[in-house]
Amino acid sequence: MRHNKIGRKLGRKTAHRKALMSNLASALIKHKKIKTTDAKAKELRMFVEPLVTFAKKGDIHSRRQVLKKIRHKTVVRELFDTVGPAFSTRDGGYTRITKLGFRDNDCAPMSIIEFVDLVSESVSQGETTE
Repeated sequence: MRHNKIGRKLGRKTAHRKALMSNLASALIKHKKIKTTDAKAKELRMFVEPLVTFAKKGDIHSRRQVLKKIRHKTVVRELFDTVGPAFSTRDGGYTRITKLGFRDNDCAPMSIIEFVDLVSESVSQGETTE
């Protein structure tokens, strides 16, 4: 029985699951919004929100803690330079999951996961440059 076991296995072994979460978190930090399945989005929320909390602190120990989870230095730099300071006054709940419906070929439930306040800023910045 799986009493008090937290997290989803997603049909993958441990190393594959860790790599998947690291890559999804990197894509979310880079693009601020990604489309994925419901289960992956819910698991990614549990993975990325502590990283944003580390980025809010901004010290070297926090940066090293994040580098243990995400190996891409450019992504970690963007997390600490843009995402962390944007949520400096927010206590939690940095991501939003919006359900989209079902994928055509296998009927998997799909969702969009995005950062709460950053998406509206990036959209407004994109409109002003045109």
